[in-house]
Amino acid sequence: MGLLDPDRYYARLSCIDIQQDLLACGLSHVLLDIDNTILSRQDHQVPRDVALWLGQARDAGVKFCLVSNNWHQGVHELAQSLELPLVAKALKPFPFALWRASSLIGGTPRTTVMIGDQLFTDIVAGHLAGMKAFLLLPLAEQDLRHTLILRNLERSLLGKRQPEPAAWSKASECSDEGVG
Repeated sequence: MGLLDPDRYYARLSCIDIQQDLLACGLSHVLLDIDNTILSRQDHQVPRDVALWLGQARDAGVKFCLVSNNWHQGVHELAQSLELPLVAKALKPFPFALWRASSLIGGTPRTTVMIGDQLFTDIVAGHLAGMKAFLLLPLAEQDLRHTLILRNLERSLLGKRQPEPAAWSKASECSDEGVG
């Protein structure tokens, strides 16, 4: 698998089956990007389905750490409100912050997955750290100017690949209202 090739590609976080896609695969530690992965850049809110999924995953024994290239007060406040550890100023795609974050929550590269919305930061960092890396569609189209430029390149690299569960008959369970 190449550095830019996500191990899995999902429509949103709540589409990841906690039991089948994480725990059954030995992935009990999750590193989460923040902007447009769990926090929408459009309204600066954590969508309801994402918050519910985080709670369900915690109840199932999954451990989390937020990993963000951002360093502003907002990411620290979010981490505090979600009661999750945070590694800010991560400098993704370099893997150092991912190793630190995984260690903070007792994980190893084998038991940890990086989940984010960008190929060039989240997916590359996860693979460089020796971890699985799951790509999500961004929560909103609104983004930083340099990120929007990279999104066009990402689309060409992904080609016709569609996020799971695009062909799944129960895709509505992964909508804004449901939790997969």
